[in-house]
Amino acid sequence: MLVVAAIAALMWVVEVVDQVAGGRLDRNGIEPRELDGLDGVVWAPFLHGDFEHLIGNTIPFLLLGFAIALSGVARVILVTAIVAVVGGLGTWLIAPAHTVHIGASGIVFGYAGYLVARGAFSRSPVQIALGLVVLVVWGATLLPGLVPETGISWQGHLFGAIGGVVAARLLDRRAGAPAAPDLSRI
Repeated sequence: MLVVAAIAALMWVVEVVDQVAGGRLDRNGIEPRELDGLDGVVWAPFLHGDFEHLIGNTIPFLLLGFAIALSGVARVILVTAIVAVVGGLGTWLIAPAHTVHIGASGIVFGYAGYLVARGAFSRSPVQIALGLVVLVVWGATLLPGLVPETGISWQGHLFGAIGGVVAARLLDRRAGAPAAPDLSRI
């Protein structure tokens, strides 16, 4: 949980610095199909347009991140990294040219996608229940963010969610286990 809180704290520090700098840091976000903008995959989750944008991302980031962190520090770090890379690269590949994409909402969508998909992949009643809670509580808020809307990086939301599903599949304990032999043909 400390890792999630530290990442959120860093987002706040960066936004304070950005506000003092007159918003100049925000141009370091993801710039689609520009090699210079590829490093935005790393920086975008820490950059926000203003404090309202940051607050809107901080609360679900902390709640969903803490839910993932209950499975351990390594798990939350791996999920965050996978979501950031898949979400960032997907945005870089398909978002409109001459735009800059910033904000942690791609990570938030990734965390939600991970928690829902983890239940589906693991078939654990506890994980399924948690995934359903995420759908009920955050579904009404998150699902509209996947619809194309001017001024909102729906690409970041969509690919963040896809990154969450990818993380759930890659980190599913059953995925690495050898298949049970088929004894029905004996």
